Amino acid sequence: MTLPASGLPLSVVQPVTHTIPVAHGAETKTAVLVFGERGVPRPLTGLPVRHIAAAPDVDTVIGVHRRLVVVGADTELALVLSRLLRAERLDIEVGYAPPRRTAATRVYRLPAGRRAARRARRGTARRVPLIRDETGAVIVGGALWRGANGPLHGEAVVDDAVLFDGEVAGVCVEPMAVPPGVRAAVLTRRGRPRRWLSGRAAQLGSTGVLVTRDGVGAPRPLTRSTFYRHTEGWLLVR
Repeated sequence: MTLPASGLPLSVVQPVTHTIPVAHGAETKTAVLVFGERGVPRPLTGLPVRHIAAAPDVDTVIGVHRRLVVVGADTELALVLSRLLRAERLDIEVGYAPPRRTAATRVYRLPAGRRAARRARRGTARRVPLIRDETGAVIVGGALWRGANGPLHGEAVVDDAVLFDGEVAGVCVEPMAVPPGVRAAVLTRRGRPRRWLSGRAAQLGSTGVLVTRDGVGAPRPLTRSTFYRHTEGWLLVR
């Protein structure tokens, strides 16, 4: 053995590899869906993160995780639920962690920011009504019916009750956190809802209606529109 200048032999330390066990609890079954350039809230660190740029990206995580936490806005939450509905996977739990309060947080009485992230990670899922339209699009905050060229002309009903027949400024449709599931009201000229009617479905027949779902307008006018409670609810974590 060759000795160094100090006269002492060199000792070579072999690296030791440790196997770290991974817990197979509920945490490993949760994934965070981040929309846009938003960051991951601190209470969600350590969980798998999936960055979502388009609707098909949501499909890649369906069936892989038992719970999905949506970090985004109402439109993104509605998108995730629409894809789960399309895939017939409403058995997957969904948490919502928006950075600030939204129409959906008001409807479902949810917090925002870090409190929402903690609840989405640790909370319990309970089934709530899922409100959709005839195209399969889900709403979580609300929808608007407005005339294509001025006032809205037509007739609308909530279940068997007439909401209006004739001409109005517009109609607001909202999901409910409890049955019957949906409510609607005629809007005043200032955009305020009048008397609410609740039921399982709100239906409209019109000469031309522009439909806005969770703040996103449809590309062209329609003559009919329906929002109704799906036969199966969705699993909201709260």
